[in-house]
Amino acid sequence: MLDLFAPIAAETRVSVPEHHRRPIAVVGAGAIVDVAHLPAYAAHGLPVRGLFDLDGDRAREVAARHGVPHVYDSLDDLLKDGEVEVVDVAVVPHAQPPIARAALEAGKHLLCQKPLAPDLAEARALAALAEARGRRLAVNQQLRWDEGIAAARAMVRAGWIGTPTAMSFTVDVNTDWSGWPWLVRSERLEIMYHSIHYLDAVRSVLGDPVRVFCAASRTPGQAETGESRTMSTLLFDDGARAILHVNHENRTGDFRAEFRIDGDAGAIRGTLGLLYDYPHGRPDTLEVSSSTAPTDGWVAYPVTERWIPGAFAGPMAGLLRWIAEDEPSPTAARENLGTLELVQALYASVDTGEAQSL
Repeated sequence: MLDLFAPIAAETRVSVPEHHRRPIAVVGAGAIVDVAHLPAYAAHGLPVRGLFDLDGDRAREVAARHGVPHVYDSLDDLLKDGEVEVVDVAVVPHAQPPIARAALEAGKHLLCQKPLAPDLAEARALAALAEARGRRLAVNQQLRWDEGIAAARAMVRAGWIGTPTAMSFTVDVNTDWSGWPWLVRSERLEIMYHSIHYLDAVRSVLGDPVRVFCAASRTPGQAETGESRTMSTLLFDDGARAILHVNHENRTGDFRAEFRIDGDAGAIRGTLGLLYDYPHGRPDTLEVSSSTAPTDGWVAYPVTERWIPGAFAGPMAGLLRWIAEDEPSPTAARENLGTLELVQALYASVDTGEAQSL
């Protein structure tokens, strides 16, 4: 069985050849940079030259912990550093577009957080600016590189479950949003800042839907302004369907964070371990049942990496490959607009109570 899984494991493995590597500077020194970006880059030998954050003390603390040699006094100082070719922007969404514009004008390649911009028109403008300046702009939709999701996608591409017919995410957890005050106040919450991960993963397997419907709600007494519960249905013109049922207000402790892909020759199922005990999490799981492999029932795939920090090397590796070999990243800004268009269509469905065509 290990021989059967070997080509799947090879396809999911993130690697960065020496000639792909470029000096990186990071804008932002928040928790996600501390526990995900910097450990992932270090694990793959990616050179982080410097770090900038509005909170200088925090930037120096994080830089010292990860051996980052330089802390910039300002964004301008970072952008004027001629040795830096790639900028990783890890700030709150409303602050990202002006930083991205300044970095592109300074001639830097960029990895931006998801969403690329809170507004679709602004995201399109950033993608166009990058193309006009001849710079590479990718989005950190890292769930595509989570080992469980990547292995499942590789199994689908290898034909192990035949023609995919359905994909689902069922997430029923209790999320404490208080660590992100701007999220607590955001009128758009669950789809824009959480389910966007699952939507991008669905697109990576099934492509773009042609029609969508979404219902969203809040739980009485919740502190957050935006929606915390959503049910989304995606229809594809080849007959495939996807369903996302996500609830962040599970008060009973029986959490679930599961995904499944069905086909006409088998199925794949797994769990997202990170969400059971966020942010520490637990290992993901993945199983496949195939009449073409064959697997003789459900067989476990040996997942060895976790979403955090493992998957965070993927978007940067994709961007660096794009710079070095002109092979567009799977999450290139132009491609990622499809994920944002899907997010916008789901919110339009919530607002109107009607299905939306894309």
